[in-house]
Amino acid sequence: MNIVNYYREAISDIILDEFSLKNDDIKNISFEFPKETGLGDFSTNAAMALAGKLKKTPNEIAESIVHFLNKNPDIENVDIAGKGFINIKIKKKVWQNLIYEIIKNKSSYGDADLGNKEKINVEYVSANPTGPLHVGHTRGAVFGDTLSNILIKVGYDVCREYYVNDAGEQIDKLARSSFVRYQESCGIDSVSIPEGLYPGDYLISVGDQIKEIYGHELLDKEEVYWLPLVKKISIHEMLKIIKKDLKSLNIEHDVFTSEFDLLNNGFVEKIFNELNNKDLLYEGETSPPKGSDLKEWVKKKHILFKSKNFGDDEDRVVKKYDGSWTYFMPDIAYHKDKSIRGFEKMINVWGADHSGYISRVTSAVNAITDNKASLEVKVCQLVRLTRGDEVVKMSKRSGSFITLREMVDEVGRDAVRFMMVTRKNDAPLDFDYELVKEQTKDNPIFYIQYAHARICSVIRRVKEDKLFEINDESLLDSDVNLLDKVDDIELIKIVSNFPRIIEQSAIYREPHRLAFYLKDLASSFHSYWNLGNENADLKVINKEDINVSRARLALIRSVGITIAEGLNLLGIEALEELR
Repeated sequence: MNIVNYYREAISDIILDEFSLKNDDIKNISFEFPKETGLGDFSTNAAMALAGKLKKTPNEIAESIVHFLNKNPDIENVDIAGKGFINIKIKKKVWQNLIYEIIKNKSSYGDADLGNKEKINVEYVSANPTGPLHVGHTRGAVFGDTLSNILIKVGYDVCREYYVNDAGEQIDKLARSSFVRYQESCGIDSVSIPEGLYPGDYLISVGDQIKEIYGHELLDKEEVYWLPLVKKISIHEMLKIIKKDLKSLNIEHDVFTSEFDLLNNGFVEKIFNELNNKDLLYEGETSPPKGSDLKEWVKKKHILFKSKNFGDDEDRVVKKYDGSWTYFMPDIAYHKDKSIRGFEKMINVWGADHSGYISRVTSAVNAITDNKASLEVKVCQLVRLTRGDEVVKMSKRSGSFITLREMVDEVGRDAVRFMMVTRKNDAPLDFDYELVKEQTKDNPIFYIQYAHARICSVIRRVKEDKLFEINDESLLDSDVNLLDKVDDIELIKIVSNFPRIIEQSAIYREPHRLAFYLKDLASSFHSYWNLGNENADLKVINKEDINVSRARLALIRSVGITIAEGLNLLGIEALEELR
């Protein structure tokens, strides 16, 4: 069903056989849809790309390739353009028959075995459990979840993971903030939230939960007694809030790994000793991290990991002079734990504020797995929220940031999910509340869902009017050879590009390619539909010509299947009726 791949491989086989080359020799050859439709269906730069390697002119190479391509029964015409560029036109029947394949395969259209069932770990969100998820987390959550869907589509065995940072000073701060809310729940009105703690109203329910479990018992206890108890409840309750927020976006993780557990069960210490046994640690001085007390850091001996040996720009502290871990050491252990669980491919989705941390973690993964595992890090840049020209910054619920739940409550899951993948992850993104509420073609998610709903509406109307029998089985009996107009074939070509878009989205880790594609497909469908308003011969449903109507209905059904599966990969519902 992947027409692009089929002909790319056909040309590749010809080149490999004819010129006795290896796969590495042709890896830079392009095979694309030409920018001008009149040039053919596919174009390749093979002749130009191989000229240096073969020490022949591009035209000589092109003539050899064309000679063999002309023997292919599916190919209508092959031209050499310019200095050896090859344009290929295939017969209409190839495009037309694709409709049958899509209708027969439905949601499996676009499936591939690119991953060959290889295990891959995708870690995303991993926000500190100290508050509800905000807009920054939302972009990473949608990106990671959509990428996971796409990787599964192309044959990877994906594990979706969330790393719970439930150890350290931020968690102590959470527990102290929750204790203030617990005091309030117990009727103590004189307390206030000290500066530096979390002021958000979301902790009120946590305080109520502590009271429900302990009553007034903790009020007269010392912090050393209540802190671990409150900490445990706070983390549990915050994770419930986070999971509920993610569920509102249709996001669920397979695994939640606890930093506290890695520390508490001795695993971090074990990996530290393993690094030491590999002679990858040493005692030395280093400059203090940002925000650290200079007096507490200068002229102190720390334990450093030799990350420069693995491509980092400097060695990194894993254990401070006072014997406490830096945040880096548990992270090393955590990625070692992933590799032990069988993940040699790992993808981490981080926020923009973590970009400076990439080189040290990738170097650690190389070191601790003896270069057997690889880590890719995808950084999601900031999201700017607007209402038209006005920037939105404040939130009533959190006290400062806009929460994920507030976004979903206002504009809906589908709009949030789609807009979060309308830009490449490393580019800033604008999210206009007013735009995503519009029911116009300027709102891309509405325009796409409207296309799918319109197709469903046409099918319903044909059934109601009993114009002809209509179901997928009957559509497989339609005569697609009647789809011989230029506009018919051009729409089929766009549908045919779906498997290629999915593979590219997976290979380059770029879900935004799918979002762009669906917008283009929807636009092409709407244009195709509107042709009938100007020319009766181009109507999709024409009672005067039932056979052509059945064929065109099969075509738009294939469009609907493609849109539905694309939206499914984006985690979005394909509406059959607009709400």
